[in-house]
Amino acid sequence: MRAVAAFPDEKKLRLIDHPAPEIEAPTEVLLRMLEVGVCGTDREIARFDYGTPPAGSPYLVIGHESLAEVLEVGAGVSDVKPGDLVVTMVRRPCGRADCPACASGRQDFCLTGEFTERGIKGRHGFMTERVVDDQRYLNVVPPSLREVAVLTEPLTIAEKALLQVWDVQDRLPWIAKGGREDLARGHKAVVLGAGPVGLLGCLALLVRGFDTYVYSLEPEGSEKARWVESVGAKYLSSQSCPIADLPSRVGNIDLFYEATGAAKVSFLAMEVLGVNGVFIFTGVPGRKAPIEIDADLIMRNLVLKNQIVYGTVNAGKDAFQAAIADIGEFNRRWPRALRALITGRYAPDAFEGLLTGPLQGIKNVLAFA
Repeated sequence: MRAVAAFPDEKKLRLIDHPAPEIEAPTEVLLRMLEVGVCGTDREIARFDYGTPPAGSPYLVIGHESLAEVLEVGAGVSDVKPGDLVVTMVRRPCGRADCPACASGRQDFCLTGEFTERGIKGRHGFMTERVVDDQRYLNVVPPSLREVAVLTEPLTIAEKALLQVWDVQDRLPWIAKGGREDLARGHKAVVLGAGPVGLLGCLALLVRGFDTYVYSLEPEGSEKARWVESVGAKYLSSQSCPIADLPSRVGNIDLFYEATGAAKVSFLAMEVLGVNGVFIFTGVPGRKAPIEIDADLIMRNLVLKNQIVYGTVNAGKDAFQAAIADIGEFNRRWPRALRALITGRYAPDAFEGLLTGPLQGIKNVLAFA
């Protein structure tokens, strides 16, 4: 069967004939891959910045943003049935007895670093025609979301981050007393970056009631700026609004959701985070030259303004379920805007241009069926 594979030793990408998988355990499920999103991680693997094949394999089948149809189930499967649409989780537990995170099914918080990730580290991914996986890693999607469900995995980044926001802001007694609906009431959130993760995060913040801004490179009036305004958020361009001016344009910034991977921009933004504010890192910067930061100011603000900074990576079952629910809500409120995030669907043999060519559009997808 066809598969898009990276050969790290040769530094080559190829569309290969990959062996078809078979169900080998009672709780396994055979999937027909429908769509696989192309993201920045895939492009970095295609540059051979990282990416580890399974033991004994010269190549790694890449791709981790998936939508699939269940074809066949093992004798012990009860969670899914043939014909179901599913989105598959990415990370697998390390299996070590001394890792309570993995032992409790939260491998997204793995303590050992010995986890594997489909299409990234130690396990083949989803850019292929058939996949076998265990039912515990599958999340059922309603058929009504077939056109947009491939956006689930990138949305889980925001979902996990926002689940943690509630836990963090539970420290504020007036919010804890009022409930989650009070977390966003009257609060300002700024998304850094207008890529897929940023724009999906924008929608997630909007449905929770935040007064939401997106801050990015594109000029005001650009296609992305118009998209942001079409869903009821506000757009600010770095070309006309320096980061230092954000408080005067926004007010007290209660939450920054970083989705750029740009360290310089992020640390400048930390300098203007508001009182009791939360700053969420989701991007992983490449190896670049050191940057200068005003460490004294950042540390002073963290202490005197009761601020919290945290990073988040991967996602657990709760974030996948929240993402599916939110996509349903996005589809109800903003059906055209949601579909506009998927710029194009391409045949698998178009992989090389999507992975190594110039960035185009917002979210591109390889369609296997």
